[in-house]
Amino acid sequence: MRTANPALNAGTFRGLEQAHADDRVMTLQGTVNKTMIMLALLVTSAAWVWNLFYQTQDAATVTPWILGGAIGGLIVGFVTVFKKTWAPVTAPIYAILEGLMLGGISAMLELSYPGIVIQAVGLTFGTMFALLVAYSTGVIRVTENFKLGIVAATGGIALVYMVSFVMGFFGMQVPYIHGSGLIGIGFSVFVVVIAALNLVLDFDFIEKGAQQRVPKYMEWYGAFGLVVTLVWLYLEILRLLAKLRSRR
Repeated sequence: MRTANPALNAGTFRGLEQAHADDRVMTLQGTVNKTMIMLALLVTSAAWVWNLFYQTQDAATVTPWILGGAIGGLIVGFVTVFKKTWAPVTAPIYAILEGLMLGGISAMLELSYPGIVIQAVGLTFGTMFALLVAYSTGVIRVTENFKLGIVAATGGIALVYMVSFVMGFFGMQVPYIHGSGLIGIGFSVFVVVIAALNLVLDFDFIEKGAQQRVPKYMEWYGAFGLVVTLVWLYLEILRLLAKLRSRR
């Protein structure tokens, strides 16, 4: 099994003991339930930062929460990847921290482009449910070549973002891709498509984990991996919509 999601890679289930009692194994429904809990926590913390921003309409009031959520989420995310047994505790914490970041970013973009957040949320979950149906009905088949293509594309995107991040320290940026021109919009569309297709790999990976009857704490880990992809997809859709709005 292979996925571009660093939380759900080919070695995730390797070395785990199979749990034989039905109440101690990972299930699809259990993973869905944990995902819903994580999304509820994410939305709650996001709403708190959103309200904080709109009370003052001052970016300085939410910037510490955005940075704290982003950095804290990254740290907790890495801890979860390397300590899967901690997922029942770290996955909810990750969701709360990501909510702080998303709430601040969303509020500031909403002020500049009214209505953009509800559009991004609708497109994110609409994409997820459409792909879930396509995967469940066999319209999209997760072949080895499909997996390799998505993994390679995701790695390329990560490399571009890493180079852009490093260049930012020197006051430079990768040309065109961050702008609202045709190249920038085309790049964002490509990234949104790749992020969305990562959801298909995540569905497949979680299904395989349930079939292998791995321990129940992996439900939290599977939910964590899925939320990682959803956060990425939402941010990329938000970025794309902002570029499109800025052209008007």
